[in-house]
Amino acid sequence: MASEIQHFTIPVFIPMQGCPHACLFCDQRKITSGNEAPDDIGIIKRIEKHLETIPRHNSKIEIGFFGGSFTGLTIERQKHYLNLVQPWLKSGIISGMRLSTRPDYINDEILQILKDFGVNTIELGAQSLDDEVLQLAGRRHTSEQVRQAAALIKRSGFSLGLQMMLGLPGDTFQKSINTAKDIISSGADCTRIYPTLVVRNTDLETIYNKGEYQPLTLGDAVEWCSSIMPLFEEAKVKILRIGLHPGEGMIHGNDIIAGPFHVAFGELVHTALWKDILLKISEDLSAAITVFVNPRQLNSAIGHKGSNKKLLQQRFRDIKFKVDKNLVGREFYVDYR
Repeated sequence: MASEIQHFTIPVFIPMQGCPHACLFCDQRKITSGNEAPDDIGIIKRIEKHLETIPRHNSKIEIGFFGGSFTGLTIERQKHYLNLVQPWLKSGIISGMRLSTRPDYINDEILQILKDFGVNTIELGAQSLDDEVLQLAGRRHTSEQVRQAAALIKRSGFSLGLQMMLGLPGDTFQKSINTAKDIISSGADCTRIYPTLVVRNTDLETIYNKGEYQPLTLGDAVEWCSSIMPLFEEAKVKILRIGLHPGEGMIHGNDIIAGPFHVAFGELVHTALWKDILLKISEDLSAAITVFVNPRQLNSAIGHKGSNKKLLQQRFRDIKFKVDKNLVGREFYVDYR
């Protein structure tokens, strides 16, 4: 049986490049941990350093340009960055590139250039597909522009990513559910889900300090995400990230003013999904049970810091978790002993 192919993305950050907008929630200098874009030598060294740690056998490697709105750069600058990657692309060491940009920075000319240089995936920072939320967040584009850009990207043969944010000003649980459904209907192949954080030196901090904005609590953010995730899973939209990752910056000093930040946010969401599943097992204080799950789901089933196991220990005489490779996703079964 052939081993599963592993996917790796080497990130290259270009902070504040190509984006003249200052969205309510955004301080790109924090998000990308620096004010200046790396020079060519810095980019090359970064890629080479990552390649040293990535196994070549059964690996699919791509390079991702993140941090700014890539297609907002001048055409010459876009080609310059894409040219740097060509030696690895032509040698077959990497399979392609991905980049992030804004929905209103997409057109036929740009897409043809990206295709010619070997870009495979384009991620759009949609954030929401509710026009009121977009306006309050200072996005300066509409939900219709997101849909039009997504359709153009798909027609041009790219893989499409649509990123969403939860809890922006004007957002509600139902609006976020509707955004997730719109992301699915727009043909997204992948997504990222970010609860909104109040970051120092942003306009969002200003209105938060005035009492005009209240971020989601950690519990609410976990609940919203655990309701949205199954929608994407059922539609086979790959979830690339849930919550801000420590490696993305913003965790230095007191940069985060407020909001549902947790270093293991994704783990909390997976734990919550399993909690709902496991609570459906009928309580029997006299029974000892073993719960069998897919190997990849074991840690999530046990829960963050063992929380789900501790919960079941209150409902059964004894509880064990074991793996069964024949199970898929969150399938499980219980053996009573």
